[in-house]
Amino acid sequence: MSGLLDEIRRVQRQAELLHSGEAVQAAVGRMAEVITPVLAESNPLVLCVMTGGIIPTGWLLPRLHFPLQLDYLHATRYRGDTAGRELEWRVRPSLPLRDRVVLLVDDIFDEGVTLACIVEDCRARGARQVFTAVLVRKRHARNRTGMQPDFVGLEAPDRYLFGCGLDYKNYLRNFPGIYALCEPLGGQGE
Repeated sequence: MSGLLDEIRRVQRQAELLHSGEAVQAAVGRMAEVITPVLAESNPLVLCVMTGGIIPTGWLLPRLHFPLQLDYLHATRYRGDTAGRELEWRVRPSLPLRDRVVLLVDDIFDEGVTLACIVEDCRARGARQVFTAVLVRKRHARNRTGMQPDFVGLEAPDRYLFGCGLDYKNYLRNFPGIYALCEPLGGQGE
């Protein structure tokens, strides 16, 4: 464990700040301004995509000044690793999705695999309409699904990112800005 903590501390020290905490908060505010006219009259069900979506969802909700319900789901391809595998469902939403407008809130859109699977699951459960909101979208051409998120807070380069919900080996989600590793690592979350 001390070897991993040493690695985490090294990553923390060497990381490059891409978006400050203030920039992140401003981006969340802009997202709320765009989401509100689209969803305010639809009685939406907001689904936090765990674990990375917990911080962006927590920041976004107080800025949505209209009736909504909140639930969560947990689907992951990473399981604390830095490379994705097959999707594993850990928890599905407890509230019914049938005939609901759903807003999925996640931390990052990378290649789109995880989010596309979650959207399809919501539709299979009868959601009338599914919208997606992500704090960060990476800039690259590896979109494996063809989908794009409906609401995006920030854009970031194609590097391994952490902070504001995004993790490095299940650590560093709590950092108040968006940081990038200094050394290349490969894929990330969706």
